[in-house]
Amino acid sequence: MWLLTAQVIVYLLGTIKEIFMFLTCMETVTKELVSWMRGHESSVFSISVHASGRYAITSSSDTAQLWDLDTFQRKRKLNILQSVGIQKVFFLPLSNTILSCFKDNSVFAWECDTLFCKYQLPAPPESSSLLYKVFAVTRDGRILAAGGKSNHVHLWCLEAKQLFRIIQMPTKVRAVRHLEFLPDSFDAGSNQVLGVLSQDGIMRFVNIQTCKLLFEIGSLDDGITSSIISPHGRYIAAIMENGSLNIYSVHTLTKEINKPPPPLVKVIEDLPKRKVSSGDLKMKVTSGRVQRPAKSRENKMQTRILKQDLTGNFENKENELSDGLNKKRLQILLKGYGEYPTKYRMFIWRSLLQLPENHTAFSNLLDKGIHVAFLNLEKTYPIKSRKLLRVLQRTLSALAHWSTIFSDTPYLPLLAFPFVKLFQNNQLICFEVVATLIISWCQHWFEYFPNPPINVLSMIENVLAFHDKELLQHFIDHDITSQLYAWPLLETVFSEVLTREEWLKLFDNIFSNHPSFLLMTVVAYNICSRAPLLNCDLKDDFEYFFHHRNNLDISAVIKEVYRLMDTTPTDIHPDSMLDAFVALTKGQYPVFNQYPKFIVDYQTQERERIRKDELDYLRERQTVEDMQAEVDQQRVEDEAWYEKQEQLRKAEETRREMLLQEEEKMIQQRERLAAVKRELKVKEMHLQEAARRRLLQLQQEQREMELRRLDDEIERKIHMRDREIAATAKDLEMRHLELESQKRLYEKNLTRNQEAVAKEMREDADACRRKADLEEHMFHRLIGMDQTQNQKTQKLIEENLAKAEQACLNTDWHIQALHKQRCHDLHRNECYQEMAKLLRKNRRKEIEILNAMREREAEKREEAEEKDLHLKSEKKASTLSEASRKWFLEKEINDALHAQHACNKVVPRCYTERVASSCLPRNSELNGISAVESSTQSSLNQRKAYWDSMEPDLMARVRNLRQRLATQARNRCQTPHLLAT
Repeated sequence: MWLLTAQVIVYLLGTIKEIFMFLTCMETVTKELVSWMRGHESSVFSISVHASGRYAITSSSDTAQLWDLDTFQRKRKLNILQSVGIQKVFFLPLSNTILSCFKDNSVFAWECDTLFCKYQLPAPPESSSLLYKVFAVTRDGRILAAGGKSNHVHLWCLEAKQLFRIIQMPTKVRAVRHLEFLPDSFDAGSNQVLGVLSQDGIMRFVNIQTCKLLFEIGSLDDGITSSIISPHGRYIAAIMENGSLNIYSVHTLTKEINKPPPPLVKVIEDLPKRKVSSGDLKMKVTSGRVQRPAKSRENKMQTRILKQDLTGNFENKENELSDGLNKKRLQILLKGYGEYPTKYRMFIWRSLLQLPENHTAFSNLLDKGIHVAFLNLEKTYPIKSRKLLRVLQRTLSALAHWSTIFSDTPYLPLLAFPFVKLFQNNQLICFEVVATLIISWCQHWFEYFPNPPINVLSMIENVLAFHDKELLQHFIDHDITSQLYAWPLLETVFSEVLTREEWLKLFDNIFSNHPSFLLMTVVAYNICSRAPLLNCDLKDDFEYFFHHRNNLDISAVIKEVYRLMDTTPTDIHPDSMLDAFVALTKGQYPVFNQYPKFIVDYQTQERERIRKDELDYLRERQTVEDMQAEVDQQRVEDEAWYEKQEQLRKAEETRREMLLQEEEKMIQQRERLAAVKRELKVKEMHLQEAARRRLLQLQQEQREMELRRLDDEIERKIHMRDREIAATAKDLEMRHLELESQKRLYEKNLTRNQEAVAKEMREDADACRRKADLEEHMFHRLIGMDQTQNQKTQKLIEENLAKAEQACLNTDWHIQALHKQRCHDLHRNECYQEMAKLLRKNRRKEIEILNAMREREAEKREEAEEKDLHLKSEKKASTLSEASRKWFLEKEINDALHAQHACNKVVPRCYTERVASSCLPRNSELNGISAVESSTQSSLNQRKAYWDSMEPDLMARVRNLRQRLATQARNRCQTPHLLAT
């Protein structure tokens, strides 16, 4: 038997994580792995196996896959949308139909072979709509029970494809977790008791016809998580919430379930034609009688009671099979079509043979293991498929454990092989079919054991002699006995001479008729093949004919069999010598002892004696081989030890030589290392000297670059000042031209009143001139002081540079820099003188403008009082401006004096340092040069800071002057009465 399990394996490789979903098929007896079946990408939660054991369906949340268990290959795959998940996909019992249930409550039925959609169940009524989560089907596949998160259970009739009943569970039930029908020995597969496991952990068993609560297992304190019922409905295994496993006996829980229904009276109910509502279908589960909703009189179902046919009672009872089939009707169907439908053949065979399915007895036979007679079966019967070989080996072993004679039956593998190949996925059915065949169709086969059944072959020869004497005489003439033209067909049950389809068609007829049908088939096969057989003359040709397939119509053979069954006289007919069909007993298999026991016992004893002798011989040979092996091993170990000692000695000598060589190499390496160190030291000294030189050169280049940068900066500033002075001069010239034009404009108006205000204007002019002269004198004094200071500083610098040039010729570039600075200073002095001239011209123009304004003011005598007040205010502002200019000039003079005093202090100290440095040895020349450079640089920075501080003040004065002139010109042009200002 195979065991299918779903497993998840996670492989971790570094940081890579992969998840593989696959199914494993395990051998239940040897616990060996048979095959892996990959294909699912998510966890598998449901596995369903076909009744024949050939196919299996595995379901996950996103897909369902159909597997062929013969090849362990995926046959088909059901893909669905992500929004619609799979709830469950499974085979219907004893049929070839697949039922698929989805999460949107849709239920479809598919044909297994063609995967054609047979039908779809309609939607349930809206008043009792629920999402299906769990499902259960009766053993006959007619009723489907579905439940979910509700206390309602829907019962569907799959034949009518409609919902025929809604069972309402007690109010304590809020959700259904598991559904399972309870099998019964008397209901022919139409199970009437449904087990409902709810969320409270209690499993309630309800009769689906009466809706009566029969019994319940589990409790609120110790609830059930999952359960399963045995195939015969005798026991219930439940896993409890505390982890324990409880086994319940159904017989002790109730005695009403096993009571058979009335056998002779049937009630047929006509289904209503109108549309059934959920209120008409709903029935409540009660512990007493069944409560049904009230119905109107016109909605009553019509019930008819069929009267009992007393004359045909015994015949109908005899032809009635265990699964609800009728043998007479099956025979009529078989004669009409010649064979049974392929998808129902296995079900019909199991019904015809009335297989008891004794799981416990068969498991006991399998537990005994492989029989010693079939340990080397693959040598005698080499089969390519390892699976098929294992199934054949276990089936034959079970038969040998069941009856001893089968261990010595040489043709048993040939007899059982076609059934093993047909039922290889269901070994229980395979064993019981072969056992039934042996008991009923192989009667009297073992009476002449170990020889072929001469009595059975004589029956065949008698029938052949009656129906075809010519053929029999042909066999006798060529010394062909029944052991050649009949026994090969019987011991292989026609599997060598027929194809699979022909063989199945033949056994449809064999299993549906009396056991003598098999013997008649041998006769019919020979009669239908009489033409080629009459042409055969050699014995080898006859042997080849009865061991290979021939061009023969099996339908004609079957038709001939039925003719022989009807026309053969009773005295030679095999049915008078063979018993009727006898099924296997339920629970335990019958004892099979229809064989000469003394022969079997003798062969068993002889075989046991030979086995013991062989074991003794093998044991002694094993002992001798073990001793020889020990001697050989000891010799090999001694040789290995001596060889190892020699290798160790050679290795020791080699290591010593290697040590000496390593010591010499180490000495040489030390010498080379010392030489390398000396070379590195010399290179380091050269590199330090070169780095020192490069540093001095870099410092010198940096100083030169700094001087060049300063020269460029000075030139740039001079150029900017020149451009600004030129622009100012142009503006002043333009302003001068404007003033000249304005002067000529106002001279005509000023001549009339010039004499009246001449005296006052002269006084004001003298005062202004004195003030201007004073300011000019202070400015010239400031400039003179600056020039005097520059001359003195220049003389001191020239003296210091001359002395420093005598001390060290390397300071020439400092003297050049100072010379350039002096030239720039002289040029700047010339610029300032030119600016001073321009300022004097501007002042004169201002005086003229003021005179013109005063003359204009005389003409406005009527406004004398206002103008006097305004004049006083202007005088106050002029006084403040004069004080401000005087304070500025005094501040500049004081700053110049302080700067001159500081320069007088710095220059002698620098000179003293340079003279002292010139007297030092040659090694300190660099320090002296650095001191001279730093002192020169500080002097340059001081002068630069001085001129930079003077420059904004001068530029500000020029800008103020331009603004004042522009303001006065605008005032003159706009309002004549403002000329006085």
